[in-house]
Amino acid sequence: MDIRLLRPSDIPLIQHANLENLPENYFLKYYLYHALSWPQLSFVAVDVSRPAKSPYDYPKIVGYVLAKMEEEPADGVPHGHITSLSVMRTHRRLGIAEKLMRQSQLAMVETYNAHYVSLHVRVSNKAAIHLYRDTLGFKTEKVEAKYYADGEDAYCMKLDLTALREQIAAQREKELEEDKAAAGSNGVNGAEAGTEGVDEGEAVGDVGRDPNADAKKEKMVKVKVGRALGVGELVERDESKHT
Repeated sequence: MDIRLLRPSDIPLIQHANLENLPENYFLKYYLYHALSWPQLSFVAVDVSRPAKSPYDYPKIVGYVLAKMEEEPADGVPHGHITSLSVMRTHRRLGIAEKLMRQSQLAMVETYNAHYVSLHVRVSNKAAIHLYRDTLGFKTEKVEAKYYADGEDAYCMKLDLTALREQIAAQREKELEEDKAAAGSNGVNGAEAGTEGVDEGEAVGDVGRDPNADAKKEKMVKVKVGRALGVGELVERDESKHT
């Protein structure tokens, strides 16, 4: 099973999964809205045991999570929202829904620095409530009466992402320290560091230097030129002969 980011080409397939499993359905443009606005947050589960028969063969998508960030949060705190989650009946009890949810939560924190994630679930959907509350750790915030089109109530649930945020921050700090340690153990000495960026066509230090350069320079300084040698006078005299 492969969990990967949702692609626009997957939208007809996830709509099929939605229609097969859920009473809450959406137009194609609603899926596209999520895919284009928050491309890092929605994921699909692909059954890789079903090989593609041709380059035009669609992947077998057996589950998806559609997620977004709240654009104008009432509490002023950046947070995500799970719009829809579905797994085909043929692939349930394999942990796919949990993997999809955790991947989306991770992306919310890494990409948008989300502080928490919210969702709505039917009060009668015992399996989904068990997943959200007992497996993922969501807490019920309140009950929203007649939330669904058929009049059923919904639990408004919320998961604090502070622990995940701290875990990611600690991991990044660890990776940074490892990078610094690796850089220090690469054996880059002062000479190599000092010559970094120097054009290889130019001599560095004493390399290629003429050992007699100082002597030649000294001789050149002591040589007199111009009028000191009387050259000017010789030229003037020579010109006077022709006039």
